[in-house]
Amino acid sequence: MPGSAAVVHVPGSAGRRAGPHVPCDAPREGHHPGAGPPAPPRHARSPRKGGTWPGVPTGRGCCRGGALSGPRPSLVGPVAAPGGAEGTRCRSRTPRAGAALAGLALSTFVWITVESLPIGLLPVIAADLRVPQTAVGLLVSAYALVVVVATVPLTALTTRVPRRLLLMALLAVLVLGGVASAAAPSYGVLLAARAFTAIAQAVYWAIAMPVAATLVPPERRGRAVGLVSAGSSLAVLLGVPLGTWIGQVAGWRASFLGTAALGAVALAVIALTLPRVAAAGPREAERGAEPDARRFWLLVAVTAIAVTGGLVPFTYITPYLTEVSGVPAVAVGGLLLVRGAVGLVAVLVVGRLIDARPRAAVLGSLGIEAVGLALQWAGAPVPVLGVLGVVLAGAGLSGFATAVAARVLVVAPGSVDVASGGTSSSWNVGIMAGSAAGGAALPLVGVAGLPLVGGVLAAVGVLLVVVEPRLASGRAAAPA
Repeated sequence: MPGSAAVVHVPGSAGRRAGPHVPCDAPREGHHPGAGPPAPPRHARSPRKGGTWPGVPTGRGCCRGGALSGPRPSLVGPVAAPGGAEGTRCRSRTPRAGAALAGLALSTFVWITVESLPIGLLPVIAADLRVPQTAVGLLVSAYALVVVVATVPLTALTTRVPRRLLLMALLAVLVLGGVASAAAPSYGVLLAARAFTAIAQAVYWAIAMPVAATLVPPERRGRAVGLVSAGSSLAVLLGVPLGTWIGQVAGWRASFLGTAALGAVALAVIALTLPRVAAAGPREAERGAEPDARRFWLLVAVTAIAVTGGLVPFTYITPYLTEVSGVPAVAVGGLLLVRGAVGLVAVLVVGRLIDARPRAAVLGSLGIEAVGLALQWAGAPVPVLGVLGVVLAGAGLSGFATAVAARVLVVAPGSVDVASGGTSSSWNVGIMAGSAAGGAALPLVGVAGLPLVGGVLAAVGVLLVVVEPRLASGRAAAPA
């Protein structure tokens, strides 16, 4: 009721009662105007000596909009407002939060680089370890398989581990795995080191985006996810090519040592800047904003279908460009670089749009992928059209990755971490299925027909997103 005492949830003081709700600009009892700023209220002080809760301005009792500060590190959460309504969440984007997001983006950059690095070093590794190149290719496919199998169960097992501590442990495994890979005396040791690293990456993908979302206000979650996702695009654009060049010049072991060094830098940034994010639990902050099991499972299915559609033709992108579209072989690397740069732009654009129009961002990204694949098929004989189709399909798939990562924060029916792990596994399933389906379809339709196969799959994904509202569990529809 208006004028009733509000219950302020502060760690270690459950049930503590505060005075009636007072506007931000109202003088406090016992404080005379002109006597200087009033002392900060007890709920705005951290229980740790010399600290404050993240997002709580020192010496102020109110955040923007009049909401008081909240319950735990990493989130300034709800306060019971007069009448029982929750107060507005109040989190500020501080330089430290920005540095933590940059650390997560760097971590993502290193993970993707490590995962894909053997692709560009196939002949170098094969010659040094005296194994067939097909065995070196297994270093990538086996890595993806470990991520698919381990993500959901390991994420469920680690839900009670504080996220800052867990991220530091995962990055430590990344560093150790890089060093072990560089020092591997045989193929078997290298394969084991890769599997060891993949186990850590499986959990990282599940928790990175939810942790990023806790660093900013709810209306900026998409931008935070977009920034972290940009690390993936930069890895494809810069990390893998640079690692390949280092491996060719200084040996493949130097490339893995380089990733270990970058991993150590990311670990230091996370340790110094990330707030003590509590472990997941039965709290609103760890659930989707609009939990809906049907929407979530539909998102998982659409993710697998869209990624499969994109990988069917991309697995054979070099013969498509050179043999079908007539692009000179020397220009392939530059075109793929352009594709990666446009994909990075798509990630950042979707990150800015996803908060206001989540479904539209998913649908638009999938639509661009489908149009790009259709143009890649229909315009194959014309080099300009074929290349444009390749670039559009890549941009759509890159933007879709960001849209899915943000969308799961909305529709996750339970733990956001486990739900993010589910979409991560689905993405890797799509990668493996796309490569396999491309190989199976190649004798039937040829390289020129693969974009049509992928385009049909992308169109199915678009159709499923269009009918999503009819498949919802009866809850209020999310913004379109």
